[in-house]
Amino acid sequence: MTTYNELAGLRVNYVSSDPTLNTGNEGQVWYNSTSGTLKSLVQLKAWSSASNLPAATRFLAGAGTQTAGLAFGGLTVPGNTAATNEYSGYTWAAGGNMVTTRRKLAGAGTQTAALGFGGYASPSPITITATEKYDGSSWTSTGGLNSGRFDLAGTGTQTAGLAFGGFNPPGSPTNTTAATEKFDGSTWTTSGNLNTARRYLAGAGIQTAGLAFGGQDTASVGSTEEFNGSTWTAVGSLNAARLILGGCGTQTAALAFGGNPPNTGLTEQYDGTSWVSAPNMGTARYQLAGAGTSPAGLAFGGETGPATSAATEEFNSTIFSPATGAWASGGNLGTARSGLAGAGTQTEALGFGGVTTVAVANTEEYNGTSWSPSGNMTTARYALGSAGTQTAGLGFGGYTPPTNSNATEEYNGSTWGPGGNLNTTRRYLAGCGTQTSALGFGGYINGTGNTNATEEYDGSAWTAGGNMGTTRRATAGAGTQTAGLAAGGFSTTQVTASEEYDGSAWTAGGSLNTARNSLAIGGAGIQTAALVFGGGAAPGLTGATEQYDGTSWISVPPMATARRELGGAGTQTSALAFGGTAPGASAATEEWSGPQTTATASTLTTS
Repeated sequence: MTTYNELAGLRVNYVSSDPTLNTGNEGQVWYNSTSGTLKSLVQLKAWSSASNLPAATRFLAGAGTQTAGLAFGGLTVPGNTAATNEYSGYTWAAGGNMVTTRRKLAGAGTQTAALGFGGYASPSPITITATEKYDGSSWTSTGGLNSGRFDLAGTGTQTAGLAFGGFNPPGSPTNTTAATEKFDGSTWTTSGNLNTARRYLAGAGIQTAGLAFGGQDTASVGSTEEFNGSTWTAVGSLNAARLILGGCGTQTAALAFGGNPPNTGLTEQYDGTSWVSAPNMGTARYQLAGAGTSPAGLAFGGETGPATSAATEEFNSTIFSPATGAWASGGNLGTARSGLAGAGTQTEALGFGGVTTVAVANTEEYNGTSWSPSGNMTTARYALGSAGTQTAGLGFGGYTPPTNSNATEEYNGSTWGPGGNLNTTRRYLAGCGTQTSALGFGGYINGTGNTNATEEYDGSAWTAGGNMGTTRRATAGAGTQTAGLAAGGFSTTQVTASEEYDGSAWTAGGSLNTARNSLAIGGAGIQTAALVFGGGAAPGLTGATEQYDGTSWISVPPMATARRELGGAGTQTSALAFGGTAPGASAATEEWSGPQTTATASTLTTS
């Protein structure tokens, strides 16, 4: 009998505990003497539910990746749509509308450089050649297809796209077409036809290495063809013939999912030679769109049979079990309040000041489970700035009705003492840094309005720093005195602007996805790895959460309690949100655990 050593070139290790699980030991087998089990680290394949599209849509197109997807066009109730939506890996957000409203179109490219072409417009013309480019915010028209059609497939990039198959309008010499066209960034040129003329097909790959599969000729087909840049060659067929399916990936690693008939969630993976079955989708559907790769696919929209769907699902084929970040309930504050300040970490946090029906000086400490009272501030106030830790906190500025404050107080872990006054008296300012090296910026000055003033604290006195580029109040701050971050706030309306401070001057950073003010960071993160949550956003309160990588913000799962004027502490992967207005004064505390991936050893059995 062949042994594992002969097959794999490895012996079965005899260990008392599972080894560290990482990509280096994928496929290895070991015997755990403690549990008496034979184990291995094997690839996991599964679909998981994600945030729904903003509107149920079918016959739409897709582009991009699993963490930066794009959905555009399609059919909603009551008709065709030009809507575009961007997927962050967690949630969908509206993008710029297409120039031409349509359904049954095809797409290619990325979230910030997409291509949309062909489709069905109504009432006239029904079949269109229109092609558009997306730059991450808006669509512009470019050279149209030579052959107007709908129910076609597409793949490739914005500057090297590929269109194939589809349906010509009634009355044409042939309705279902095998026509193939290549796009060079401005114009389409004809190329070699598909071997099987069809509509309702799916595609994957690039312009010089494309893949076409499924669809309808006179009936459902499973035929698959590979394109080499000029001609198509028939290869291994799908195991299940179907039409109006979704697809993504490359010519040698593709994913096919969903389709009809019958309404199905069937999923198959292509390895460059043949298709193999993978786990079914959670929501069986057809007329859907896809994006991403074979090991990391994205499916969205479609028709379930009874109704149009907004469902989004992510496919993962990996040794790791992906887990999105999530908020969980923590212990409530002793005093419900809004406009309070925060500092410290998730397990050693400090909350102070705020307003109930009056300004308060209350201070509370969080130990990772519950809050306990500590020494009150000398000056009761709210809408103040903060910095520092649970045992070395800093509070400054704020509102002590009926006037603003310039007072600074330092906390030593039990009591507050006076520090140097701010030079600019204000409220609704933000802060970051430590007790002896802090930064205060933005805010509201009575009689003057919003300010962009920045000040630096050395542990005894404040001195002027470089002004912010955007004058605003109720912004959020994170980072250090020499690497600070400001996000959101209120100028003449809620803003998305972020700015980064280098110790002397501010420069523009990436924009938030959700414009808002009175949000929190409260030290939750650094300039290149921050987290913001909550705030006031038109038309009301939000629990939206976003994380920053030093360049751009992406949406992650929201808080359970939407609120503004809340306190925050912690880091990007381990944050704390507490208090706020929701809409009355809140005592709620939530703990954020950032995204993590884990590998799990599978027990081998004889079954």
